[in-house]
Amino acid sequence: MADDPWSGQVEALGRFIHAQRKLANLSLRELAALSDLSNAYLSQLERGMHHPSMRSVTQIARALGVPVESMLAEAGLGDDGGDDDADTARQEPEISAEAAIRRDPTLTPAQRDALLAVLKSFGSSSE
Repeated sequence: MADDPWSGQVEALGRFIHAQRKLANLSLRELAALSDLSNAYLSQLERGMHHPSMRSVTQIARALGVPVESMLAEAGLGDDGGDDDADTARQEPEISAEAAIRRDPTLTPAQRDALLAVLKSFGSSSE
């Protein structure tokens, strides 16, 4: 993909998918089952070797509990028609508390599990 003008975005999306999968403590096979995509295809996406369709991105986002807009923004593929700060402000309310906890790279798996359990006990994991 060296001559591909989209390679940077495809690689960034792959890194984001990989990071989110790891944060969710999912194997490639588990994510494949949740997203109805093959683990070989997901592996290629994570390594930036394949251009995913919007359908695939949507399936992966749903399986990971991450808004599609967040995945696209992380890859630099979001709406580029305005102020970046305004775009970020519009997207933040759409990110659930559960997704934010899963995305936080500073949390250990034990901390993440504890926070998710507390969140679930309040019955607001999707708000």
